[in-house]
Amino acid sequence: MSESRPSLPLLGWRQFRYENRLFWRTPAAAFFTLFFPLMFLLLFNLLFSGDPMEIAGRGSFTVTQFFAPSLAAFAAASATYTNIGIGTAIARDQGILKRFRGTPLPPWVYMMGRVASGVWIAAIAVVIMVAIGIVGYDLHLYPARLAAIALSFVIGTASFAALGLALAALAPTSDSAPAVANATILPIAFISDVFIPISNPPGWLVTVGNIFPLKHFVRTLQDGFSPFVTSPAPEWGHIAVMAAWGIGGVLLALRFFVWEPKTGDRTRHRHTRRSDPASL
Repeated sequence: MSESRPSLPLLGWRQFRYENRLFWRTPAAAFFTLFFPLMFLLLFNLLFSGDPMEIAGRGSFTVTQFFAPSLAAFAAASATYTNIGIGTAIARDQGILKRFRGTPLPPWVYMMGRVASGVWIAAIAVVIMVAIGIVGYDLHLYPARLAAIALSFVIGTASFAALGLALAALAPTSDSAPAVANATILPIAFISDVFIPISNPPGWLVTVGNIFPLKHFVRTLQDGFSPFVTSPAPEWGHIAVMAAWGIGGVLLALRFFVWEPKTGDRTRHRHTRRSDPASL
């Protein structure tokens, strides 16, 4: 009697667990995703504690009210966009994706396991950031806005996960993927109110920041903890921008993603078989 194959949900669960183990076994990835944003939250509270922050057009924020949600959004974006993009590019150029196609695991289940792992890590990062803000710095959580926060998180992480797959598809090599990821997300973070709230920014800078999804992710999470926002619903314009970027990421990934090592990386990775966890 032939042994029955595992069900698709079981295969997906196993892939999800495998990706999680791979993440925690890469200390650099765990550090920059979870602890790096947390260090900024602690540092900003140490430097600016007690000083209200006047944000143009949005009112006065405490340090934690402003930075805990913004850094949580940045951590979630790193867990999905950066980690998924770099990890998928490395797996492709090492021939891992090609070998997976010869197994009973359908390609879409493999990708869903990788994406689900990224979203799970993002959820852990957000919970840690918010919990420390509530326990240590008197961050207020408004129960009526929990649904809006959850919706913003789902749309935001799904969007950045799709963009991570697009990054893996478009990066020329796995060695270039970390540079592409950092060169895109870090400058955008500085114009998206993640690290520095810019007072009276020039109009062109506001326009550029509003183009990209990170600022909208930051704003939706900040609104969930803001005492000046009375509506329990998120601002749908922010949700729409994130969703549009997510759809664009999916289309780019479907068009350009390949499962075999890209030309120029095949021979080198066949001999070296190396990945660079520190680059994550």
